[in-house]
Amino acid sequence: MLVSSINFLLRDEEFDNLDQICYCFNVEREEMDRILASGGYAYREQYNRVI
Repeated sequence: MLVSSINFLLRDEEFDNLDQICYCFNVEREEMDRILASGGYAYREQYNRVI
């Protein structure tokens, strides 16, 4: 659900990148990366989405 939500916010241009999402929701970027990695996902800047 987290991956879907992040990609939705990025796709619909609510935010330009994952750093902006983390800032808005008061989550450290390193913590978000750890959470995503625990599910086998990672943010790919070149695609601007979580894969």
